[in-house]
Amino acid sequence: MREILRNKWLKFGIVVVVYLLWTLWVGSWWLLLLVPVIYDIYISQKVHWAFWKKKGVEKQTKVVEWIDALIFAVVAATLIRMFLFEAYTIPTSSMEKSMLVGDYLFVSKVAYGPKLPNTPLAVPFTHHTLPFTRSAKAYSEAIKWPYKRIAGTSRIKRNDIIVFNFPTGDTVIVGNENPDYYSQVRSNARSYQQAEQSRGINMTRQEAETKVKELMKQRLEIISRPVDKRENYIKRGVGMPGDTIELREGQLFVNGMPAENPENLQYDYVVRTNGTPLNKKKLKEDIGISFDDMGMISSTEYVFPLTGEMVEKLKAYPNVKEIRRNVDAGINPEIFPFDPVRYPWSVDNFGPLYIPKKGDNVELSLDVLPLYERIISVYEGNKLDVRDSVIYINEQPAKDYTFQMDYYWMMGDNRHRSADSRFWGFVPEDHIVGKAYFIWLSLDKDKSFLSKIRWKRMFRFVH
Repeated sequence: MREILRNKWLKFGIVVVVYLLWTLWVGSWWLLLLVPVIYDIYISQKVHWAFWKKKGVEKQTKVVEWIDALIFAVVAATLIRMFLFEAYTIPTSSMEKSMLVGDYLFVSKVAYGPKLPNTPLAVPFTHHTLPFTRSAKAYSEAIKWPYKRIAGTSRIKRNDIIVFNFPTGDTVIVGNENPDYYSQVRSNARSYQQAEQSRGINMTRQEAETKVKELMKQRLEIISRPVDKRENYIKRGVGMPGDTIELREGQLFVNGMPAENPENLQYDYVVRTNGTPLNKKKLKEDIGISFDDMGMISSTEYVFPLTGEMVEKLKAYPNVKEIRRNVDAGINPEIFPFDPVRYPWSVDNFGPLYIPKKGDNVELSLDVLPLYERIISVYEGNKLDVRDSVIYINEQPAKDYTFQMDYYWMMGDNRHRSADSRFWGFVPEDHIVGKAYFIWLSLDKDKSFLSKIRWKRMFRFVH
């Protein structure tokens, strides 16, 4: 049996079969070009592929053994991260209390099918920037691959917790990434437009934004990033391709029906006391409110993000006199699609809005265009212009448009403290990274030493 297992033809056959199955899964026949390399490694041995080893020496030095192990580990880890799963951490409270700040989790790439990298030439174990640098790229754009997703084990379902590349992260102000570049342009353009109008100079919003972009480019370091190198976000997929979503006083409706709310959905509540203060430590231990989330309006009023269960617990406090949920009904110019005249929407009153599905056709007009202009021009790569109230796509007058990809609507479970699709719009299918799957560690930033570990959250599946 030992002699059989040492047979080079048997080893070659097993490796080739596995490699061919992997090639079939990936769906790129260019990978067959590496079959002769495998043949040479196991059979002909004409090329010294392991150049760091001394040829013909059975017992290698310790240094060579370490190099050998390191190369294997890097290759194995890279393939695992690319095709199977990757580790992430939760940095913000936008998904609380479903996902907590300090949760460390594995995200399944194989759930929806791993997508091949757009920029395959990259430094291992980095994302977009080299460690200890301000903006040095950790990848090369010498080779660029088009979007391709390999077959997965399932399809994206409504209410899945999904990791994706930040849709408006294609342009970044180095050192000032939050809020995103486009939000800063819009905000500065409004101020610039108002200042110019006070001087008697009238200009359109588009003209103001163009001028602001020129000024920002002169004063700031602005870079671009390909899809796979944009920041990773995690939200709940509440709207699927072809759905129509709407928010009415904070309640989500999908296709006209009230959506099923997540178990740990949070809203902001105003809590009024009889004048005696609430104990922060007790709120942390008994209710589960983090110190960063404890806001104070006055000596008798507080504002907290709370789940329904937390509200009931807080009602039992003897000095709590009233708890009322905030409803943000104010028109917000930073709410998608950033056109408060045509779409006077707010955080809690939003829509109805149709989520594009691949192959669906939408009629275009100046009223509809703000909803889908980024899809047409940025995500699907068309030249979009409006001249004399006529919409042109690739220099041709357009009265309608057929979508080339599926799109999704993402929202955080911490509804009043989540920068989500309400603020930047649709998530294209080519931005989807994977499904949040398993929490392997959870650390509470408000505590110290071993008490930081949330033991009850460890080794739990995400739902």
